[in-house]
Amino acid sequence: MDSSTSFRDTAIASVRDYWNARPCNIRHSPKPLGTREYFDEVEARKYFVEHHIPQFAEFERWNGRKVLEIGCGIGTDTINFARHGAQVTAVDLTEKSLEVARQRAKVFGLEGRIRFVQANAEQLSEYVPVEQYDLIYSFGVIHHTPYPERVIEQIRKYAGPQSTVKVMVYNRWSWKVLWILFIYGKCQFWKLDRLIAEYSEAQTGCPVTYSYSRAEGRRLLEDRGFRVTSVMVDHIFSYRIQEYVRYQYRQIWYFRWMPKAFFRALERAFGWHLCLTARPE
Repeated sequence: MDSSTSFRDTAIASVRDYWNARPCNIRHSPKPLGTREYFDEVEARKYFVEHHIPQFAEFERWNGRKVLEIGCGIGTDTINFARHGAQVTAVDLTEKSLEVARQRAKVFGLEGRIRFVQANAEQLSEYVPVEQYDLIYSFGVIHHTPYPERVIEQIRKYAGPQSTVKVMVYNRWSWKVLWILFIYGKCQFWKLDRLIAEYSEAQTGCPVTYSYSRAEGRRLLEDRGFRVTSVMVDHIFSYRIQEYVRYQYRQIWYFRWMPKAFFRALERAFGWHLCLTARPE
């Protein structure tokens, strides 16, 4: 993993408070929170901007199987696993995200397919009974906890010989990190770890954000009993923030004039999302 230890002393309570204040994607719709229209718009917006998620998650593959999701947030992926027939255990650190995710499950009539658990993933086995799952999934979560390697060690307890693990962490060698370094950091590369945390999310000031090279992402899993079978890099946010927050999608001028094939190649080389698929050794 990233060699920095600058987040080791961060209290998990500060991470919880940060995400409780504004759960990820909660502002993806101006519709009344908790309505079907709100949740439909949140999902459409999320998968429009992060179009690679359904490809990575393979929702339909887990029909009739058991899925453990670590860091479910307000439940966009959770609902898609459940509506495709999976039996889901969805874990999150924060009360607010789980409150919204439970509302979502009720709106779509999927309460019977989802068990929600509030837990610190670094101590997962203290909250979730240890049993084997067909898929253990975590998208954009474990890089926000002080000790991500502890989460992987916990995940290993729930992985049987045929289990699949899918984890997304942030890519250190990405367009976004370059943008953060030049625009916000004024090229102060010695402050890069703190800069990435400060500007990694829609709301500034995230207490913990690790980032990984492809090799570091592999080691995070392979040093803890997994064999990485696939590495995918994707996602460059190409939209103008001023319009995006008003639910308008206008690309930054240099992305707008870039050939689509070239932009997709750029995403695959320098995307923000490092998506790792692994199996137990």
